[in-house]
Amino acid sequence: MRVLLITYSFPPAAGVGVLRALSLAKYLPANGIQVDVLTARNAAAVGHDPKLLTQLDPDIYIHRTWALDLPFALRKAIKKAVNRRSANTKAAAPSLPKKIAKPNPIKALIGNLLLPDPQIGWLPFAFPAARRIIRSRKIDLVLITVPPFSSATLVTRLRHSFPDLPIVLDFRDEWLTTTIDLVSFNNNARARAVAHKAESEAIRDASAIVCVTHAAVAEVKKRYPSEPSCKFHCIPNGYDTPPPTAKAPTIPQHSTVLTYIGTVYNSTDPTPVVEAILALPPDQRERLKLRFIGYIETPAFRETLLRLGPQVELLGFMPQAEALRHIQTTTYLLLITHDPINVAAKLFDYLGSARPILAAVHPTGDVRRILDDTGAGWSAPVNDPCALGTLFTEAIARTQNLAKAYHPDLAKIAAYHRAPLAGQYATLLRSLRKLGA
Repeated sequence: MRVLLITYSFPPAAGVGVLRALSLAKYLPANGIQVDVLTARNAAAVGHDPKLLTQLDPDIYIHRTWALDLPFALRKAIKKAVNRRSANTKAAAPSLPKKIAKPNPIKALIGNLLLPDPQIGWLPFAFPAARRIIRSRKIDLVLITVPPFSSATLVTRLRHSFPDLPIVLDFRDEWLTTTIDLVSFNNNARARAVAHKAESEAIRDASAIVCVTHAAVAEVKKRYPSEPSCKFHCIPNGYDTPPPTAKAPTIPQHSTVLTYIGTVYNSTDPTPVVEAILALPPDQRERLKLRFIGYIETPAFRETLLRLGPQVELLGFMPQAEALRHIQTTTYLLLITHDPINVAAKLFDYLGSARPILAAVHPTGDVRRILDDTGAGWSAPVNDPCALGTLFTEAIARTQNLAKAYHPDLAKIAAYHRAPLAGQYATLLRSLRKLGA
């Protein structure tokens, strides 16, 4: 069986957005599925990590096309101008905001030219390339992973050209309830209409829909009640380090070190965490050291973090292997999310380290459920200052006896390794091929 995996970003582009596609290309061949990858040659990315490509079998054929895309920094600047939102706004209270600010007409024009997202400039290259690859490489099934959500429109285009071809649409993030408000390039009324049309057509024309959380599956199914329930599947993200056989050893240290890995943006707004730490008594606060590894989307977020003074280090983006090494010298891994539906991919890398996690989370989200189920750490509601203060106070108090307090369920954590998850995906893909045969 041969699958065409369509993904806008792929190594050497770096960042958590490439890891799901990378893991599928890496592990599906061990399940008897040959993989071709179609990706953008010049995809905008937070950084580059060529070593990621060394994980792949050399027999995997990677097709790269050009994309009419803005450089990463310029795209982020335009997004900020279009949305005109302060990074210090608590963007995701338990009920996500529905009011849309009236944009400046010029800014609105810029935003409305790039719908549903700036990566739409890849589609004039990706679509003809996909058709050519499907025919020349005798592709049995197409798997399209999003975001960027503009790639979802390829489902309907390919369906018109290949009526009987199984097509799987893989949502790494839920779109219309959360992402469009939290991190979208543009979320005005026109953007919402374009997004809804694109998603509804893609859901209609796809053979199967895969989401990474049960909450996302429920949310998407609710929007499309006429679609059969069997069309929707949940296959979570995972980690790629060897599954832990023992919890990570405690590091003797006077300070309590918290390490955050990943991009800081609206969905991971650190303001509540910073305010909770600043509210701690000085003798408690001085025992905390925070490290942030990754891209910080706006100067406002950087300024917010710098309010912590000598308690914080901003280390910027670094290749995955280097970032993971920092995990070995931390007391806790820090997770921040305001999202009630999506789960940050970094959570699974955290799980794979077997180091304890401190999480400021949406109170009803899947992150809290996963932490409780695996025993991998402690959490508090992200918009509850008192609860966050208690979370950090207790974390400091248990630092010296952390080995006795931390009891992860290693068997449940092992289930999130990318190899068995790819096996689940392979089972789904083979079943779809049989149905389409």
